Order: sequence, then C-alpha cells, then structure tokens
Amino acid sequence: MLQFELLATEGQARRARLTLNHGVVDTPQFMPVGTYGSVKGVLPSALQAMGAQIILGNTFHLWLRPGIEVIRSFGGLHRFEGWNGSMLTDSGGFQVWSLGDMRKISEEGVRFASPVNGDKLLLTPEVSMQIQHVLNSDIVMQFDECTPYETGGRITTEGEARASMELSLRWARRCIAEFERLQNPNALFGIVQGGMFERLREESMAQLVEMNLPGYAIGGVSVGEPKDDMRRIVAHTPRRLPPNKPRYLMGVGTPEDLVEGVACGVDLFDCVMPTRNARNGHLFTRFGDLRLRNARYKDDPRPIDETCRCHACASGFSRAYLHHLDRCGEMLSPMLTSIHNLHVYLNLMREMREAIEQQRFAAWRAAFETDRRRGL
Repeated sequence: MLQFELLATEGQARRARLTLNHGVVDTPQFMPVGTYGSVKGVLPSALQAMGAQIILGNTFHLWLRPGIEVIRSFGGLHRFEGWNGSMLTDSGGFQVWSLGDMRKISEEGVRFASPVNGDKLLLTPEVSMQIQHVLNSDIVMQFDECTPYETGGRITTEGEARASMELSLRWARRCIAEFERLQNPNALFGIVQGGMFERLREESMAQLVEMNLPGYAIGGVSVGEPKDDMRRIVAHTPRRLPPNKPRYLMGVGTPEDLVEGVACGVDLFDCVMPTRNARNGHLFTRFGDLRLRNARYKDDPRPIDETCRCHACASGFSRAYLHHLDRCGEMLSPMLTSIHNLHVYLNLMREMREAIEQQRFAAWRAAFETDRRRGL
C-alpha cells in the first residue's frame, strides 16, 4: 500500500506525506542506511528519537547473511531487526555492479561468486522480488543495472548507456510480473537510468511511467561522475516525473546535495555518508564540517556544535573527549558521531519541510548556504 499526498510546493520543492504499510513518512525525508539489518552503531530507539521515519535495508547483503530463511522465520526484516517504522529495500543491482570483475551480467540476470564464501549465485529480477517479498519492505526497488560513469577506464558512451538503460527497462517488466505473482502488498518503485544523457533519461522515464508504478527513483548518479554532471542530471530528471507520485534520489549525498535535490523536486534520499564519515571522524554541522582527528581538537572543551541538539552535543561530550575516543578506537566514538551526523541530516530535512510549508524555502536555502560557508 502507498498513498501520496502533496501538501505544499515552492518552485520545484515539494512537501508531501507518504502513507505506507508500516507508518507515515513526511517528505522531503532522508533514510538512514542499514545495510546488514542495522544502522551501524545506532539503536532503533535512538533513530526514532531523532525523527527517523523510514530506513533502508540491503537485499543483496541480507540474502547472503543471515539468509532469507532466517528472516522469513521472523516474519520479515522489521521484527528481525526491531524496527517498527517504514522501510525501503534496494534491489541488489548496485551491489552486484560494484563487484566488478567478480560478476557477469546477461539478459537473465547477474552471475557472481559470493564475497562471503565463494558460492556461485544468480540474482535475477524474479529472485530480487522474492527476497524483498520475504523482507516485507514497505518500498521495494526494481532490479536494475546501475549504468557506470566509466567502462574499462573510459567514460561510458551513449550507446553503452542505452544498452544498460534498455536492459533495466526489460528487467522492470519482469519485476512487475513477479511482484504481482507474489501478491506483494507493498509498493514497487521503478528506477530511471540513462547515465549522463538527458535524452536517455527521458526515454527511460517515458517507459517507466507507462508501467504506472507507485513511485520512481533516479539511479545511476554519484557513481564516480564529476559533481557538475550529477547536478545536471538532478536538475533535469525529477521534475519530469509524475507530480502525483514520490521521487527518490538514490545514494546522494552531502548536505548541499540534499538541499539541491529538494530544490529540484526530490522527496526521498539515502546515503551511507553520514554514518560512514562519522566512523572516520568527519562530522557535519550547519556551519561546515569538522575533522575530529585533527590535533587541534585534542584539548577543545566545546561540543561538536553548540547549536546542535543531538544526544552527543546536548549531553556535553566535548570535542577533546570524542577525539580521545577516536584515537583509542573506542566503540563509543562512532556511536556518538553517527548519532550526531544522522541528527544533522534528519534535522535538515525537517527544516526544509517547514520552510516549504511556510513558503520561505528560497530564503531558507540562501541562509543555509551562508551558514555552511561560514564554518565553525
């Protein structure tokens, strides 16, 4: 089930509400990434406390470990990982693409050796739908081929991007057939591909829209292309998707990327950046980024950001203490810094929702960009 209600707009920016089988999601919204069935280092209760309404799970990795039969015995991924909110699962397409020479793509699907134990495996559109059916995710993604920016050390040609895009369209039709055969009660999203070529993106969109799916994603960005190319595709594609359905930009990105995406009409985002960067001492704030491992913070008594209300900042943990924990490899360091970065991302989305509702998004964006340039 998916219901989409558009509540307000300002320019291309949208404030909307998604109703899914496991709850309501206010958009624009950021989805924390829980690859193996957990958002690394963050309790589900902490995610809920900071306002997370939907998280992401990884079809490919959960298929390999712990295996679908284990998750089936729990009635789905929600109960298995103790998350009561909504959930989106990716299809596994990006993960098998990232295996490089370890996989072989054909019309049938993708054959590859398991990076866990070397087993020879085949992931097809049908298998992806079957796995996601067991996971019982509220939003199911079609199995697609992630069109690379580079192929064999050179920039992918338009012909290569077309072949990849057309394969994803054929796989989308197979996903729909299997999704319907399984009588999955959740929502299946299509993925717009086409590389860095606008006319291919438009062809992909036109055929996906004919399939009348509940929502659409923009894939194949943030895969190694220059930032200007990513911005060009994000400016081009979302606003051409149906206005009465949700739009999801996959795998993006920095705080600036999220603000730009919302300005271009995107509703949903996911990215590993807030948690991955946190584990490496790279912290986001409203006033620029902080590199916790820098020696200048060794005796700094201030919190990460004095204006932040996340648990790490509001509890008074100092930069000096977090620097010390990181240097010592203490588990508490990535836990606190992940909470901080996710809070920053989720609070950013909340502010944008409020700004669109109040018809002041353009002014809010200008102030945000000034704050980010100002620095801590």
